[in-house]
Amino acid sequence: MAIVIFAMFALGLWMVELNYYDRWYHDAPYIHKAVGMLLLFALIFRLIWRLTNSRPNLMGAAWEKFVALFVHRMHYLLLFTLTITGYLIPTAEGVGISVFGWFTVPASFSFTKEQADLIGVIHLYAAWSVIALAAAHAGAALKHHFIDKDITLLRMFGQTKSNKTPK
Repeated sequence: MAIVIFAMFALGLWMVELNYYDRWYHDAPYIHKAVGMLLLFALIFRLIWRLTNSRPNLMGAAWEKFVALFVHRMHYLLLFTLTITGYLIPTAEGVGISVFGWFTVPASFSFTKEQADLIGVIHLYAAWSVIALAAAHAGAALKHHFIDKDITLLRMFGQTKSNKTPK
């Protein structure tokens, strides 16, 4: 999911710079919206999975556990904000989002141009916040791996479920 989120961020930054005569002017937003809807569905599934399945205990000092839990919750909050605002922007005029021709997510709300613009600003800030938080998360994982020499990074990649760092 992380790779798709970074790719969507790059696509979003690139597509807003396109002009009408660019080859990707229509296709890039279509792909961005369709993948965004798939991400929303995957995120809903992932949250349900997270709430109904156990996870390994957090490692580290109390403050590290607090920060880890906070970061995970912020990831969910920001990703839901990002995908929901991503849905609201193109559907503001009452037109649904086609997901690669497989199905259409109908528009549920109508907004004024000013409201749609505000939703766009929220979407932009949420996107940058997701990337910043992901960078901090990656930095913390690398700190655990290379400085603390514990197994946090291995656990993130599913290489171990243990809480014990090998000697």
